[in-house]
Amino acid sequence: MLIIPAIDLRKGKCVRLLQGRKDAATVYDNDPIQIAESFEKDGAQWIHVVDLDGAFGEGRLSRDIALRIIRSLSVPVQFGGGLREIGDVDELINAGANRVVIGTVAAESPQILEKLVTVFGDRIVVAIDARDDEVKTRGWEAHGKILAVDLAARVAQAGVSRIIYTDVSRDGMLSGPNIEQTRRIALESGLKVTASGGISSLEDIGRLRAAADGTRIDSVIVGKSLYEGRFTLREALAVMH
Repeated sequence: MLIIPAIDLRKGKCVRLLQGRKDAATVYDNDPIQIAESFEKDGAQWIHVVDLDGAFGEGRLSRDIALRIIRSLSVPVQFGGGLREIGDVDELINAGANRVVIGTVAAESPQILEKLVTVFGDRIVVAIDARDDEVKTRGWEAHGKILAVDLAARVAQAGVSRIIYTDVSRDGMLSGPNIEQTRRIALESGLKVTASGGISSLEDIGRLRAAADGTRIDSVIVGKSLYEGRFTLREALAVMH
Protein backbone atom coordinates (compact mmCIF):
# COMPACT_ATOMS: atom_id res chain seq x y z
CA MET A 1 0.00 0.00 0.00
CA LEU A 2 1.36 3.37 -1.05
CA ILE A 3 1.80 5.98 1.70
CA ILE A 4 1.03 9.49 0.45
CA PRO A 5 1.91 12.38 2.79
CA ALA A 6 -0.42 15.37 2.65
CA ILE A 7 0.25 19.08 2.60
CA ASP A 8 -2.83 21.21 3.23
CA LEU A 9 -2.35 24.89 2.40
CA ARG A 10 -4.26 27.68 4.12
CA LYS A 11 -3.23 31.31 3.65
CA GLY A 12 0.11 30.06 2.38
CA LYS A 13 0.88 27.95 5.45
CA CYS A 14 0.92 24.23 6.11
CA VAL A 15 -2.11 23.43 8.25
CA ARG A 16 -4.50 20.68 9.31
CA LEU A 17 -8.20 21.16 9.91
CA LEU A 18 -10.50 19.31 12.28
CA GLN A 19 -13.25 17.63 10.26
CA GLY A 20 -12.61 20.13 7.47
CA ARG A 21 -13.74 23.15 9.51
CA LYS A 22 -11.93 26.29 8.43
CA ASP A 23 -12.39 27.77 11.91
CA ALA A 24 -10.48 24.83 13.41
CA ALA A 25 -7.07 25.06 11.76
CA THR A 26 -3.72 24.25 13.32
CA VAL A 27 -0.66 25.76 11.64
CA TYR A 28 2.24 23.32 11.55
CA ASP A 29 4.75 25.13 9.35
CA ASN A 30 5.17 28.43 7.55
CA ASP A 31 7.23 26.91 4.73
CA PRO A 32 5.19 24.29 2.83
CA ILE A 33 7.84 24.00 0.15
CA GLN A 34 10.41 22.90 2.71
CA ILE A 35 7.91 20.36 4.09
CA ALA A 36 7.35 18.97 0.60
CA GLU A 37 11.07 18.67 0.00
CA SER A 38 11.53 16.89 3.33
CA PHE A 39 8.82 14.36 2.39
CA GLU A 40 10.63 13.74 -0.90
CA LYS A 41 13.93 13.29 0.94
CA ASP A 42 12.31 10.78 3.30
CA GLY A 43 11.20 8.60 0.43
CA ALA A 44 7.69 9.72 -0.54
CA GLN A 45 6.65 8.32 -3.92
CA TRP A 46 3.69 10.72 -4.23
CA ILE A 47 2.71 13.90 -2.40
CA HIS A 48 -0.86 15.10 -1.93
CA VAL A 49 -1.35 18.89 -1.94
CA VAL A 50 -4.64 20.59 -1.08
CA ASP A 51 -5.45 24.27 -1.61
CA LEU A 52 -7.93 24.97 1.18
CA ASP A 53 -8.21 28.64 0.21
CA GLY A 54 -9.37 27.55 -3.23
CA ALA A 55 -11.78 25.02 -1.78
CA PHE A 56 -13.35 27.77 0.34
CA GLY A 57 -13.33 30.25 -2.57
CA GLU A 58 -10.85 32.58 -0.85
CA GLY A 59 -8.27 33.46 -3.49
CA ARG A 60 -5.26 31.82 -5.06
CA LEU A 61 -2.34 32.51 -2.71
CA SER A 62 -2.10 28.86 -1.76
CA ARG A 63 -2.50 27.71 -5.36
CA ASP A 64 0.50 29.78 -6.34
CA ILE A 65 2.50 28.15 -3.54
CA ALA A 66 1.26 24.74 -4.68
CA LEU A 67 2.56 25.48 -8.17
CA ARG A 68 5.96 26.24 -6.66
CA ILE A 69 5.86 22.95 -4.76
CA ILE A 70 5.06 21.03 -7.94
CA ARG A 71 7.93 22.66 -9.80
CA SER A 72 10.40 22.09 -6.98
CA LEU A 73 9.90 18.32 -6.66
CA SER A 74 10.91 15.35 -8.75
CA VAL A 75 8.28 13.02 -7.22
CA PRO A 76 4.75 13.16 -8.63
CA VAL A 77 2.18 15.44 -7.03
CA GLN A 78 -1.59 15.18 -6.93
CA PHE A 79 -3.33 18.49 -6.33
CA GLY A 80 -6.86 19.37 -5.29
CA GLY A 81 -8.87 22.26 -3.96
CA GLY A 82 -11.01 24.79 -5.78
CA LEU A 83 -10.69 23.26 -9.24
CA ARG A 84 -14.12 24.16 -10.63
CA GLU A 85 -13.31 25.04 -14.26
CA ILE A 86 -11.53 23.25 -17.09
CA GLY A 87 -9.03 26.11 -17.19
CA ASP A 88 -8.10 25.44 -13.56
CA VAL A 89 -7.28 21.82 -14.34
CA ASP A 90 -5.34 22.78 -17.44
CA GLU A 91 -3.22 25.21 -15.41
CA LEU A 92 -2.23 22.53 -12.91
CA ILE A 93 -1.51 19.89 -15.54
CA ASN A 94 0.64 22.32 -17.52
CA ALA A 95 2.51 23.22 -14.33
CA GLY A 96 3.44 19.57 -13.85
CA ALA A 97 0.78 18.10 -11.55
CA ASN A 98 0.56 14.38 -12.25
CA ARG A 99 -3.01 14.12 -11.01
CA VAL A 100 -5.71 16.68 -10.28
CA VAL A 101 -8.38 15.98 -7.71
CA ILE A 102 -11.94 17.02 -8.50
CA GLY A 103 -14.57 17.16 -5.79
CA THR A 104 -17.41 19.66 -6.12
CA VAL A 105 -17.53 19.44 -9.91
CA ALA A 106 -17.91 15.66 -9.78
CA ALA A 107 -20.95 15.97 -7.54
CA GLU A 108 -22.56 19.03 -9.10
CA SER A 109 -21.52 19.05 -12.78
CA PRO A 110 -21.22 15.52 -14.20
CA GLN A 111 -21.00 16.88 -17.76
CA ILE A 112 -17.87 18.86 -16.91
CA LEU A 113 -16.39 15.80 -15.21
CA GLU A 114 -16.97 13.70 -18.32
CA LYS A 115 -15.24 16.33 -20.44
CA LEU A 116 -12.28 16.46 -18.05
CA VAL A 117 -11.91 12.68 -18.21
CA THR A 118 -12.10 12.79 -22.01
CA VAL A 119 -9.33 15.40 -22.16
CA PHE A 120 -7.06 14.33 -19.29
CA GLY A 121 -7.84 10.63 -18.81
CA ASP A 122 -6.66 8.95 -15.62
CA ARG A 123 -4.96 12.13 -14.44
CA ILE A 124 -8.41 13.07 -13.15
CA VAL A 125 -9.09 11.75 -9.66
CA VAL A 126 -12.38 12.30 -7.86
CA ALA A 127 -12.50 13.15 -4.16
CA ILE A 128 -15.55 11.71 -2.45
CA ASP A 129 -15.84 13.39 0.93
CA ALA A 130 -18.74 12.24 3.05
CA ARG A 131 -20.28 12.50 6.48
CA ASP A 132 -22.74 9.74 7.40
CA ASP A 133 -22.37 8.60 3.77
CA GLU A 134 -23.72 11.94 2.43
CA VAL A 135 -21.35 13.72 0.07
CA LYS A 136 -19.99 17.10 1.16
CA THR A 137 -18.89 19.72 -1.38
CA ARG A 138 -17.48 23.25 -1.63
CA GLY A 139 -14.81 22.83 0.99
CA TRP A 140 -17.08 20.46 2.95
CA GLU A 141 -19.42 23.36 3.71
CA ALA A 142 -22.29 22.13 1.53
CA HIS A 143 -23.95 18.80 0.95
CA GLY A 144 -24.94 17.52 -2.46
CA LYS A 145 -27.88 15.29 -1.51
CA ILE A 146 -26.11 12.26 -2.93
CA LEU A 147 -24.73 9.21 -1.17
CA ALA A 148 -21.04 8.41 -1.44
CA VAL A 149 -21.64 4.96 -2.94
CA ASP A 150 -23.96 6.45 -5.57
CA LEU A 151 -21.45 9.14 -6.52
CA ALA A 152 -18.73 6.49 -6.80
CA ALA A 153 -20.90 4.53 -9.22
CA ARG A 154 -21.64 7.65 -11.23
CA VAL A 155 -18.03 8.74 -11.62
CA ALA A 156 -17.07 5.19 -12.59
CA GLN A 157 -19.58 5.42 -15.44
CA ALA A 158 -17.98 8.73 -16.44
CA GLY A 159 -14.65 6.95 -16.95
CA VAL A 160 -12.89 7.91 -13.73
CA SER A 161 -10.45 5.23 -12.62
CA ARG A 162 -9.54 6.42 -9.11
CA ILE A 163 -11.28 8.05 -6.18
CA ILE A 164 -10.05 9.42 -2.86
CA TYR A 165 -12.54 8.54 -0.15
CA THR A 166 -12.59 10.61 3.05
CA ASP A 167 -14.90 10.22 6.02
CA VAL A 168 -15.14 13.89 6.97
CA SER A 169 -16.09 13.10 10.57
CA ARG A 170 -12.73 11.38 11.08
CA ASP A 171 -10.49 13.77 9.18
CA GLY A 172 -7.96 15.40 11.48
CA MET A 173 -9.36 13.56 14.50
CA LEU A 174 -6.72 10.80 14.78
CA SER A 175 -9.56 8.39 15.50
CA GLY A 176 -8.77 5.75 12.91
CA PRO A 177 -10.02 5.43 9.32
CA ASN A 178 -13.51 4.31 8.35
CA ILE A 179 -12.31 1.00 6.98
CA GLU A 180 -15.74 -0.56 6.58
CA GLN A 181 -17.10 2.26 4.40
CA THR A 182 -13.87 2.58 2.42
CA ARG A 183 -13.99 -1.12 1.62
CA ARG A 184 -17.68 -0.97 0.72
CA ILE A 185 -17.15 1.86 -1.76
CA ALA A 186 -14.16 0.07 -3.30
CA LEU A 187 -16.10 -3.17 -3.75
CA GLU A 188 -19.29 -1.58 -5.10
CA SER A 189 -17.56 0.82 -7.50
CA GLY A 190 -14.72 -1.41 -8.66
CA LEU A 191 -12.49 1.67 -8.73
CA LYS A 192 -8.99 2.18 -7.46
CA VAL A 193 -9.32 3.81 -4.05
CA THR A 194 -7.02 6.02 -2.03
CA ALA A 195 -8.15 6.03 1.60
CA SER A 196 -8.05 9.26 3.58
CA GLY A 197 -9.00 10.58 6.99
CA GLY A 198 -8.36 9.46 10.54
CA ILE A 199 -5.03 7.63 10.30
CA SER A 200 -3.47 7.86 13.76
CA SER A 201 -0.92 5.05 13.94
CA LEU A 202 1.07 2.47 12.04
CA GLU A 203 -1.48 -0.04 13.30
CA ASP A 204 -4.23 1.86 11.47
CA ILE A 205 -2.28 1.55 8.25
CA GLY A 206 -1.77 -2.15 8.86
CA ARG A 207 -5.49 -2.68 9.47
CA LEU A 208 -6.34 -0.80 6.31
CA ARG A 209 -3.88 -2.83 4.28
CA ALA A 210 -5.36 -6.07 5.62
CA ALA A 211 -8.90 -4.90 4.84
CA ALA A 212 -7.87 -3.94 1.30
CA ASP A 213 -7.51 -7.60 0.33
CA GLY A 214 -9.84 -8.38 -2.56
CA THR A 215 -10.35 -4.70 -3.38
CA ARG A 216 -8.49 -2.03 -5.34
CA ILE A 217 -7.65 0.03 -2.24
CA ASP A 218 -3.98 0.64 -2.97
CA SER A 219 -2.93 3.79 -1.13
CA VAL A 220 -3.57 5.96 1.91
CA ILE A 221 -3.14 9.67 2.54
CA VAL A 222 -1.48 10.50 5.85
CA GLY A 223 -1.43 13.98 7.33
CA LYS A 224 -1.95 14.96 10.94
CA SER A 225 -0.34 11.83 12.37
CA LEU A 226 2.92 12.82 10.67
CA TYR A 227 2.74 16.42 11.84
CA GLU A 228 1.87 15.36 15.39
CA GLY A 229 4.83 12.95 15.48
CA ARG A 230 2.72 9.79 15.91
CA PHE A 231 5.14 8.16 13.46
CA THR A 232 7.49 9.27 10.71
CA LEU A 233 7.12 8.83 6.99
CA ARG A 234 10.21 6.64 6.99
CA GLU A 235 8.62 4.37 9.62
CA ALA A 236 5.40 4.10 7.63
CA LEU A 237 7.28 3.26 4.45
CA ALA A 238 9.31 0.64 6.31
CA VAL A 239 6.13 -1.05 7.55
CA MET A 240 4.75 -1.20 4.01
CA HIS A 241 7.95 -2.72 2.68
